[in-house]
Amino acid sequence: MSEFELINKYFDWGAGIGDDCALIDVGIHQQFVTTVDTLIEGVHFPVDTSPVDIAYKALAVNLSDLAAMGATPNYFTLALTLPNIDEQWLEDFSSSLKALATEYNIKLIGGDTTKGMLSITINATGTIQGVALMRSGAKVGDGIFVSNTLGDAALAWQQIQNQKIPSRNLLTQFNHPEPQVKLGQVLLGVASSCIDISDGLEQDLSHILSHSKVGASIDLDALPLSNEVAQYIANTGDWCVALAGGDDYELCFTVPESQLDTIQSIEKKLGVVLTKIGVIVESGLEIKGLDKTCQSYQHF
Repeated sequence: MSEFELINKYFDWGAGIGDDCALIDVGIHQQFVTTVDTLIEGVHFPVDTSPVDIAYKALAVNLSDLAAMGATPNYFTLALTLPNIDEQWLEDFSSSLKALATEYNIKLIGGDTTKGMLSITINATGTIQGVALMRSGAKVGDGIFVSNTLGDAALAWQQIQNQKIPSRNLLTQFNHPEPQVKLGQVLLGVASSCIDISDGLEQDLSHILSHSKVGASIDLDALPLSNEVAQYIANTGDWCVALAGGDDYELCFTVPESQLDTIQSIEKKLGVVLTKIGVIVESGLEIKGLDKTCQSYQHF
């Protein structure tokens, strides 16, 4: 049973489950969003990962969920499970968490601590002025875009698992992904749908297609790649690292043709690279140039 089959069978009680965040109307033209993510040692980060990197990523992945809805971060809670008390570890963890929270103006308002296998759970909340970005608004003819590059974090994780040392750039993308909060906010009223890329482009885009009841045509050659990922693919032919590797925490979104000029303006304003990788079609998912099946990240 996959993660999503589990959720659908046991926990989809008709309360709007399915987007990056839960959405609650709190007034006219204002919405409240909330999300939760857990990171577990040995599953989501290597055993020897520094507390600085663990804290950063634990909060960043939640900020990425808020970004996918176009939300402004407000508050978060922290549930921290520790195998033992290590004051230097806690000092480094706390300092890193506080620095990122300060950068995005999100306040820690409570939580819980307990003893056990190292894991970090963060519940983040935010607000939206207007109507949230959803997975369900894509229409036939919309362009499909992604921010920045794909596959860097996945290549870093692959190298770590093979006892290799990734480059500084790959490690930065793996341990310190930059949540695209500002991008999500300016996409409100511009993008027709949006999702953050956490489990791999192919799988996460499929969520948009399922919720919007449409299909997509993607061109492999259009995928934005860093030099290292491009060289790896040239040497191995392994496009799956960019299509299905996960941990990118970039945004994948769809845009009506009438908004394409706005996308160019956003790109210049924010200094973020926005690449059109395909188009929404009536049904199916076609990846032009792919001659193998990729396996996206699965929790179970």
